[in-house]
Amino acid sequence: AAVEQAWRELEALGPGQAQVAELRFCGCLTIEEVATLLNIVRGYLKREWAVAKLWLRKTLSQSD
Repeated sequence: AAVEQAWRELEALGPGQAQVAELRFCGCLTIEEVATLLNIVRGYLKREWAVAKLWLRKTLSQSD
């Protein structure tokens, strides 16, 4: 339940970050694969991924 709630909040705050996180976590894709799939620059993708990971980690650790 906490993961689902955190995911919904991330989608509301940053749809791009949520999409990147979904492809990385659920799709098990690499940074290169996600960048190619979404047709975005690798540097931008890495920033989005870093923000999404930090946000999810912080949010889920607070729900414990």
